[in-house]
Amino acid sequence: MASNSHTNNKEKSSSWTRIQNKQFERALALYDKDTPDRWKNIAKVVGDKSAEEVKRHYEILLEDLKHIESGHVPIPSYNSTHNNDSWTKEASQIP
Repeated sequence: MASNSHTNNKEKSSSWTRIQNKQFERALALYDKDTPDRWKNIAKVVGDKSAEEVKRHYEILLEDLKHIESGHVPIPSYNSTHNNDSWTKEASQIP
């Protein structure tokens, strides 16, 4: 049961809200790589995250960027014909 509790706490703490992500982005701009205790300072700004969680979040962000820049993340395919037809129908009904 103790390990189950630990797993749940880890999962709970590893999820990030939109607000926390915005705070994280702003703090990254404020505290650059040369700032002493960078991750600790960013964690204070984000709140409810440890310095280690903030650092891991940053590492995941860098991995994601690497995949995007290398072309490993496909661009979503949008059915533009369907969307345009739907929009055109709605637009034609506007007085």
